[in-house]
Amino acid sequence: MSTNQPAHPRNLEAALAHIQYLLDKQDLVQEVVHKTEMPRHDLVENLVTRQQLEELRRQINVLHPADIAYVLESLPLERRRRIWELVDSTHDGAVLLEVSDAVRRTLIADMDRAELVDAAEQLESDEIADLVPDLPKDVVPELMGKLDLEDRAQVQSALSFPEGSVGALMDFEFVAVREDVNLDVVLRYLRRLGELPAGSNLLMVTDREGLFRGILPVEALLIHEGEVAVVDVMIRDPVVFHTNDAAEDAAQAFERYDLIVAPVVTVHNKLVGCLKVDAVLDLIQAESQKDLLAQAGLSEDVDLFAPVWRAARSRWFWLALNLVTAFIASRVIGQFEDSIQKIVALAALMPIVASVGGNTGNQTLALMIRGFALRQINPGNFGYLVRKEVVVALLNGLLWGGVMGGITWLLYGQLPLAGIMLAAMVLNLMLAALAGLFIPMALKLVRQDPALGSSILLTGLTDSMGFLIFLGLATLFLAA
Repeated sequence: MSTNQPAHPRNLEAALAHIQYLLDKQDLVQEVVHKTEMPRHDLVENLVTRQQLEELRRQINVLHPADIAYVLESLPLERRRRIWELVDSTHDGAVLLEVSDAVRRTLIADMDRAELVDAAEQLESDEIADLVPDLPKDVVPELMGKLDLEDRAQVQSALSFPEGSVGALMDFEFVAVREDVNLDVVLRYLRRLGELPAGSNLLMVTDREGLFRGILPVEALLIHEGEVAVVDVMIRDPVVFHTNDAAEDAAQAFERYDLIVAPVVTVHNKLVGCLKVDAVLDLIQAESQKDLLAQAGLSEDVDLFAPVWRAARSRWFWLALNLVTAFIASRVIGQFEDSIQKIVALAALMPIVASVGGNTGNQTLALMIRGFALRQINPGNFGYLVRKEVVVALLNGLLWGGVMGGITWLLYGQLPLAGIMLAAMVLNLMLAALAGLFIPMALKLVRQDPALGSSILLTGLTDSMGFLIFLGLATLFLAA
């Protein structure tokens, strides 16, 4: 693993800009040299290319693997491949772990079997388990065969846990001490180890059979006498996770209790690993990105610089659904062509009703998705949420519908039209609030991500119903 220090965000952006500048410079110089006639042309061109590649190699390899990942994710495919070829092989494994799943696949596609095995061998067991699902199937047996028995068993153990469980996220690197020894024995043991696992401020305490008994904060070694027994100063009831616990629940516990590291045990209370805050932060970030993209109908596994055909194809389904909802809205408008011809002001006012309704629905939708993510919504409180959001929508509809009704009256001098504007906004805001509540709930009931395409569905519904309510009321009371 690299010991390079991560760059400050501003420095990282500057590093990316400099690397892009060097790539532009390389392209320009190569083009000039290639077109210039000179003695020993090929030799000169090769020397220039080699010199520029060396400068790029130096710039990229002084970065932390996470920063190299940022650079790779920020470059188009052709330039990404050029930079990836220059990354030092000692960084390969760490960089593959840091990049997104979609980018990782593009990098792995450019590596041969030996390079992949060498990259994976540099990683810890839990990290190898994270990488294995993206490796070609014919590479995995060779990789497993090169691991020692302990590492191989740990990788197999990590792969046996389902995705989204604590077992799949846990780290096998921890320090365990027995409860029946003194602190000075623990200190001598730590000195022999030479270092503690990264990100660990706790020692795990077990009995002679390896069953979990508690945790020992490292600070306890500094503030207590060496003759004190571990059992007398350890914390007996810390936050503990089981291997089959949901990772999202664990993430919430880390946030709630400000944890840095926590023990992981089996159903039989045998200590098998620990969960660290860096893995939890990665999970939270991944889930946040997934929800954000899912609302627009995009996969969380998306490469910003993916080939045009692949990017277009990944959006077809939700664009088709959006086209259907837009067509429905257009047919709703078509049913009221006579009313619009009689009262031209309707054409100018009806987008306002739909737009405000869509905004209201998206506000409710965002709260629902967040509530599901935090496990705050259940059958016992959903009824209260429905009543609350309907009342909020009613109040907002009366307020802003009244404002828009007043503006309508000032613009067109028609009090009935102003009243219809008020009524349409109140009704559509209430309907939008209900849509924002029930669309994610319906997706949840059919075991789908509550965020999946919910924004598209809600927008289609609020547009169609907004037009129907406004034009229907206008037809009923004004154009009859």
